Amino acid sequence: MMEASFDTEESFDDPSCLAPQPPGSVSPARRQIREVKETKITINCVTFPLPGEGPEQQLLKPNEWSYCDFFWTDKKDPQGTTSVAGFEVLLQKQLKGKQMQKEMSEFIHERIKIEEEYAKNLSQLSVSPLAAQEEGTLGEAWTQLKKSLHDEAEVHMKFSNKLHSEVEKPLLTFRGDNFKKDLKKYDHHIADLRKQLASRYAGARKALADRQKDLEVKTQQLEIKLSNKTEEDIKKARRKSTQAGDDLMRCVDLYNQTQCKWFEEMVTTSMELEKLEVERIEWIQQHLRQYTTLRHETDMFNQSMVEPVDKLLQNVDPAKDRELWVKENNTGEVRPVDMSI
Repeated sequence: MMEASFDTEESFDDPSCLAPQPPGSVSPARRQIREVKETKITINCVTFPLPGEGPEQQLLKPNEWSYCDFFWTDKKDPQGTTSVAGFEVLLQKQLKGKQMQKEMSEFIHERIKIEEEYAKNLSQLSVSPLAAQEEGTLGEAWTQLKKSLHDEAEVHMKFSNKLHSEVEKPLLTFRGDNFKKDLKKYDHHIADLRKQLASRYAGARKALADRQKDLEVKTQQLEIKLSNKTEEDIKKARRKSTQAGDDLMRCVDLYNQTQCKWFEEMVTTSMELEKLEVERIEWIQQHLRQYTTLRHETDMFNQSMVEPVDKLLQNVDPAKDRELWVKENNTGEVRPVDMSI
């Protein structure tokens, strides 16, 4: 954006008040100029009404906190050395949103890596030979517990794959490089209008200065009542004064036209940026909700895998285990007795 380098100046009121006046009307014209200074102010070539002056301005989009209502003035940068245009603040908001979106994608990527590593470790643990020789109902429960780790590993791997395709990738690819190019177009367009506004403002200020100088000269001539002034000289001076007034009116009119165009473009473009921000937030919301949905599904899958383990653990019966073992390994039911003589 164009760096604001203009000092605070008072703006122009209705240019008709500065049109050429009869010789005796110089003082009222000056009074009107002083009145302009009391009702309006121009900051960085943009004209604003002073507080309490003129009709109250209604918001363009009441009760919505719309961008188009709150970014007309410039603000000082953190160092306080230069001014940042309100529109530039909106652009920075969009760029920050793009960066936040990228960082969210990186966060999900790290989550995926954790899931993949967890799934890998679960899968390795599920084939561990530890306690593989446990027998009976406890052995069955132990075997099922290890199998559940393998199934859980698959669930976490599927979860990580879905995170990649349904959350990470959409967050990463939403509004690619072309988005920044579009923002630059907006930036250049509004900046060009501000430059035009500055140029029109400079022209109007010069015309005003020329007009005031002309009025001062006329006043001096009338006050001194120069005896050597011919009627033709006075007519020429009057024509010159009329021309200066016309030039001022044209310059002020061009300035107002340019400011009006800038105003319209600011409203249109800021509302477009507002729409883009809503789209960004809703897009991220949608895919973060997908993240939580997938996480709930993973929990449910894990729960379903643990349920058989719980059921088998409830059925563990030391007496039954002993019976099963004895039946399989007994060497005879005849008991020894005492020897008799």
